[in-house]
Amino acid sequence: MTLIAQLDRDLTLIRAENPSPMTADGTNSYILGATEVTVIDPGPDDPAHLAQLLDTIGPRRVTSILVTHSHMDHSPLAPRLSAATGAPILAYGDSRAGRTAQMNALADRADIGGGEGVDHGFKPHVSLQDGQSMPLGSEAVTALWTPGHMGNHMCFLWRDHLFTGDHVMGWAPSLVSPPDGDMGSYMRSLAQLQGVEARLFHPGHGAIIEQPRARLAELVAHRRAREDAILRELDQGRADIATLVTKIYNATPSALHKAAARNVFAHLADLHARAEVTATPELCPRAIFTRMSAR
Repeated sequence: MTLIAQLDRDLTLIRAENPSPMTADGTNSYILGATEVTVIDPGPDDPAHLAQLLDTIGPRRVTSILVTHSHMDHSPLAPRLSAATGAPILAYGDSRAGRTAQMNALADRADIGGGEGVDHGFKPHVSLQDGQSMPLGSEAVTALWTPGHMGNHMCFLWRDHLFTGDHVMGWAPSLVSPPDGDMGSYMRSLAQLQGVEARLFHPGHGAIIEQPRARLAELVAHRRAREDAILRELDQGRADIATLVTKIYNATPSALHKAAARNVFAHLADLHARAEVTATPELCPRAIFTRMSAR
């Protein structure tokens, strides 16, 4: 049954019925505003979810449709909602937008992998800039560019609420899978959010984050611990990703090792960019990685 929750004054959550190991109970779509509203993350291309959104919106005018990032569980319903309401779709850019030079180089290779669940046809009507504000009634919604989970990922600040998409979730850390995900960008974006004044974080999946600073600190510590574990293993000798996953994720079910390998590759790509590891013959998921020097 679809979850509909009134979270605050003029703030409604409607959860899409697309539960999975990667989406928790489903994608959270948010409706902000009173007589004029904005929709954040329309969700998957599901006619039943569209009908529920439109029923909840009712006669109110939709001024904009904001998309945190273009994964298949967040953006595909946006064109249908736009056609039904006349509202423009706003996001940082298409599914290649926001990538670093390193990730663009990886993306140009056919053997790099990645691309999990990407909405490759996504294209917003309006491309947003970091820090850009959009009026909503007498208030405003501010877009914050937070690349990492994807290059085009944005969070949206309204009142003291921050809508964090897949960048910050309470139930699990984000998947960071090159070339769409970039660990260096992800860590910088986490640091950026530590300076944002928001009482509550509303993620793309799972429950409200009521202690956002503590959750940000947990995520940073988690990623640093993973990086340290990788470097400790490489201190023992060169290794490939499969070996690193087996040793570092030995308590993780083997069914999750594929996702773990993508996260390990993201860490190694970041370490490679920082000249802390080398990759032979070149940076790719099948490379042999060597530690450059001890910390």
